[in-house]
Amino acid sequence: MCRNIKKLRQPERLPTEQELNDAALQFVRKVSGYRKPSRVNEKVFDNAVTDIAAVTRRMFEDLETR
Repeated sequence: MCRNIKKLRQPERLPTEQELNDAALQFVRKVSGYRKPSRVNEKVFDNAVTDIAAVTRRMFEDLETR
């Protein structure tokens, strides 16, 4: 579905906040069908980006690597 989303997992470091937010924004744009939401939907759109970035950050913090 989102083949353009950059792989964020790198063995030497965690993704930066900017990388997490960029990936979350790209995902929300893809699934919502909006490049930029209308003013009435802007808060919902922005909240989704924030939530997805936070969940992704927690996932990276909790992943166990060998």
